Amino acid sequence: MGYLSRGVYEDRLARIRHELEEADLAALAVLTPENFLYVSGYFLDVQPWERPVAAIVPRDGDPFLVMHELSTNHVRYAVEHRSMWIPDVHFYAEHYRLQRRTYVTPQWPQLVADLLRRKGVRRGRLGVDALGGPIARVPDLVPGLALVEAGRILREMRLVKCEEELTLIRQGGELSDWGQARYREHLAPGRPLAEIDTLVLHELSQEAVRRFPDYKVELRVVGLTGPNSACPHGISGDYRQVVERGHGIVNIIIPRLNGYVCENERTFFVGPPSPEQAAAFEAAVEAQGAATAAFVEGATAADVDAAAQEVFERRGFGDRVIHRTGHGIGLAGHEYPDDIAFNYRALAEHEVWSCEPGIYLYGVGGFRHDDTIIVKRGRPEITTRFPRDLESQTVPVKGGR
Repeated sequence: MGYLSRGVYEDRLARIRHELEEADLAALAVLTPENFLYVSGYFLDVQPWERPVAAIVPRDGDPFLVMHELSTNHVRYAVEHRSMWIPDVHFYAEHYRLQRRTYVTPQWPQLVADLLRRKGVRRGRLGVDALGGPIARVPDLVPGLALVEAGRILREMRLVKCEEELTLIRQGGELSDWGQARYREHLAPGRPLAEIDTLVLHELSQEAVRRFPDYKVELRVVGLTGPNSACPHGISGDYRQVVERGHGIVNIIIPRLNGYVCENERTFFVGPPSPEQAAAFEAAVEAQGAATAAFVEGATAADVDAAAQEVFERRGFGDRVIHRTGHGIGLAGHEYPDDIAFNYRALAEHEVWSCEPGIYLYGVGGFRHDDTIIVKRGRPEITTRFPRDLESQTVPVKGGR
């Protein structure tokens, strides 16, 4: 079914307990969605800010979950599908029950406190991956406990992926390449870009069902055309973007397979590009190639960013760089590390990064390719392989420009 195996969970649990021992923590309380999925295998179906949850891993003792009653049937399905690793689940309710005593939402801290005492976590330091919210009241109810910010533990564990995680990311890369080919086929003057995005999303969904019928699949397809593509994260309003001759189109296809994300962005042209467009495109291609080659074990994240920056400076586009070269990627689209230009930590094998150096010319457009890269000892592994050269990225139009 593509879900991570029990062996992955056992390894994570052992590593968490080792970190708890090293940090002198009695337990770790996981309160945020991606970390909750990482330790439990469960895809949260609630927003923790309104319906708080906790996955609690004691240093000594079995992990347990605190969840909202809305998730009752979701949990049953997850257990039946063997995608959920922690079976000890304690629910709280939104309504009082006359038939039986149950905790309700305002009593969430009391429920957590009572469970901690019952599980033998009565004193010491309770690590949390996020401070604030209802967990802050727990030490008042268990006076022997003190909260300690411990988000570092899972943040660092999530940096390096195991082979099962990498397999899902590779599969996402292959699916996104298939989607890029469909995107190119639909590009033509006069077509609304929203129509193209929607058609490709539909076709990609069909292909995902064919390839991965038992997976949990989430897909995103978004493009910008012409001068609007100079806005890296899109524009407000103007839903009526229409592809025109001479436009450059920057798109992004993001599959999330069983929780794991990959990114695939390309810059297309509808008809031959102008000399200015071609020069910017070639600079972006060269910069991305230089950055990609730098994703090797032992190099620093800053080395990667510097490799792209050097190309843009040499080609005369240094003042058109307005964002970093990449970011960590995995259970979230944007993961740590994020400060790539100033991060001098050595890269480790099997970290996964986006590689997306770009330049943006107001009134002309954006120029960016984005590939999902696995750090290796020798040559980096590129999981998204759709062509990046100018000829492949140019859609012929009858009559030229």
